[in-house]
Amino acid sequence: MKKILLFCLLAGYSSVFSQTSLVFVYFKDKPNKVAFYANPLSELSQKSLNRRTALGIALNDQDAPIEQSYIQNIQTLGFTVTDYSKWLNGVAVNATPAQVSTLQAQTYVQSVESFAKNSSTVPKFKNVNKWDNPNSSTDKNLTVFDYGSGSAQIDQVNLRPLHLAGYTGTGVTIAVIDTGFPTVDTGSAYSRLWTNSHIKGGYDFVTKSTDIYNASLNNHGSVVLGAIGGYIQNTFVGSAPDADFYLYRSENAAVEVPEEELYWIEAAEEADRKGVDLITSSLGYATFDDPKYSYTYANMNGTTSFIARAAEIAVNKGIFVLAAAGNSGVLPWHYILTPADNAKVFTIGSVDSAGASSNFSSYGPNSAGVVKPDASARGTATTTVMNNTTITVNGTSIATPIAAGGVACLIQAFSTMNRDLMRDKLRQTASLYPNHTDQMGFGILNFGSLYNNVLNTSDLVKKEKLSIFPNPVKNILNIATESEVLSLEVYDNLGRLITKVNDQKSVKVEDFSKGVYYLKIQTKDKVYYEKFIKE
Repeated sequence: MKKILLFCLLAGYSSVFSQTSLVFVYFKDKPNKVAFYANPLSELSQKSLNRRTALGIALNDQDAPIEQSYIQNIQTLGFTVTDYSKWLNGVAVNATPAQVSTLQAQTYVQSVESFAKNSSTVPKFKNVNKWDNPNSSTDKNLTVFDYGSGSAQIDQVNLRPLHLAGYTGTGVTIAVIDTGFPTVDTGSAYSRLWTNSHIKGGYDFVTKSTDIYNASLNNHGSVVLGAIGGYIQNTFVGSAPDADFYLYRSENAAVEVPEEELYWIEAAEEADRKGVDLITSSLGYATFDDPKYSYTYANMNGTTSFIARAAEIAVNKGIFVLAAAGNSGVLPWHYILTPADNAKVFTIGSVDSAGASSNFSSYGPNSAGVVKPDASARGTATTTVMNNTTITVNGTSIATPIAAGGVACLIQAFSTMNRDLMRDKLRQTASLYPNHTDQMGFGILNFGSLYNNVLNTSDLVKKEKLSIFPNPVKNILNIATESEVLSLEVYDNLGRLITKVNDQKSVKVEDFSKGVYYLKIQTKDKVYYEKFIKE
């Protein structure tokens, strides 16, 4: 298994299952599904049902709980069952070949599938996807600004327009599936999340406990969360600071074992139960401590791994799933990992401040030829928070949550937009589209372009036309619209309010310094957002 963990080289681990292998036992049916359909709230939250209704997604048998008597029967046969999936409808156990035959003979068992995918040895590579030289000091030069040292990465994906328009993730729920979240419960960089009740819950699927903030856990998840929801006044603002979060641990950073795929699946199913809108996961898998479980590039087709199949199910439930491409770009294995290989998962690559692909960012396409990554965000020298301060890290692990926050803002703005359409529009407004590269996908994301594009198309009904002129402008910026203009607000590129006028269709800018500015136009019916250049 190849994990996109970026802080530490993981200790070696050898898992010896002499004659046993991890297998998944599929059950034939769900006898209790009729009761579920009669009372869906017995299994899913109202928020989960509301998401399906808003997106026109019907309930199906995958949503029904797994049959408990089947699990008990497996245990009666002498197997230890700790992990199971209602979506895949089965349980995972360790079994010898003879025991597999016994399992297959059970009347309630459909089939048994081994996690071991390769008879030959797949070359093992070390997990070198660590946060590279984290810098725990705050960038003092930019602390007077709202976004502070995070400003450049927000602007590179043009996310500021959504924030200024009021879309900061409010009402959108994100599941972060990662390694653990130490200091999130105590660090001042996360205090705004707690003050505003944005942390909704969490669970450790590795240890089957709620101890997700334990100081002994790897802090990769804390840093990922920080890129989305972190906040230090005048120093750093995450990409969706007002989103709600469920925090799930599925990754044991000390080992590389296939059970971690199951933990991820269980976390995704729980996220669905809670009604999350989005899953972001900076984890990926290719090689394991026991090489019989390792994948080849041919297996990176989006349907071979258990985790890729489950990720697609999550997408089909209306959850927008983002995954990091991986940090193997300079290694012999330089490909994307799973679940980033799934066609419906939105896979994120990494770029630097100049917009060039980071050398470590993993290459697509997937082995079926699907373009991967889908798009890219800042992953080189990227700012996030940890505990009480900002840090600078590298990796597709940090590019992914920046993108996830942007998607959360889009979901807030266009909550009923078909998620397939949203993914398409994200690709189509990226910097390279219609072209792509194997390392950057369709290019750098452009959330502001998508936002304005949707406002000006038939996807949303726009009752009136609006334009600004001249642009670029030297003296006076004019607004052409038949609507009544209530107010005009001008913000600079750092998000600071420069001037505001009421009941006017023009604003004087002659005294402004040269550069890019943002105009927020409040009409009687709606708010518009436009970017202009002062000459």
